Amino acid sequence: MSQQASFPGFAQPVATDRLFLAIFPNRDTADRLAAFASAQCARHDLRGKPLAADRFHVTLFHLGDSVGLRPDVVEAARAAAAQVRAAPFDVVFDQVTSFDAHREKSPFVLTADHGNGPLHAFQTELGARLREAGLGRCVAAGFRPHLTLAYDRRVIAPESLAPIAWRAEEFVLVHSLLGQTRHIPLARWPLG
Repeated sequence: MSQQASFPGFAQPVATDRLFLAIFPNRDTADRLAAFASAQCARHDLRGKPLAADRFHVTLFHLGDSVGLRPDVVEAARAAAAQVRAAPFDVVFDQVTSFDAHREKSPFVLTADHGNGPLHAFQTELGARLREAGLGRCVAAGFRPHLTLAYDRRVIAPESLAPIAWRAEEFVLVHSLLGQTRHIPLARWPLG
């Protein structure tokens, strides 16, 4: 069958939908991050436009891209997330840098070299619940918390800054419409 995909008229379908679990900053923090992103883009002479404040998030798990939303994955993710119990915790970033994504534009991000122990513990717990729900293929090793500020052709070396922090009060299952810059929350779970 893989050979048929190379014949005219048998092109592989292009993914239109993405599903992920994430932590979003509260509205006040998102607004401050928007101002920070604009200032950092100007400071580093980046041409890429900062993301809209409502798109700032820390991805916990990417659950896949598909043509249309997969109800089986949505239900498994909901079941897994409903099992997680955790207190609210602080998310702290103290560095800006670019991830060299080997593509046209690299993510310019907030990240941290150390810390965020409670965030790592929460992500590990959620990963265990995802495995139990049959989504183990979505649980990759090497979680590096970050928040994308913009995308740009330039790659910026790591630069320390005064810590930027907020309290994570919930996590969210998000349906992203690829290429449309739209994030649709499908479910939310409070922490605490």
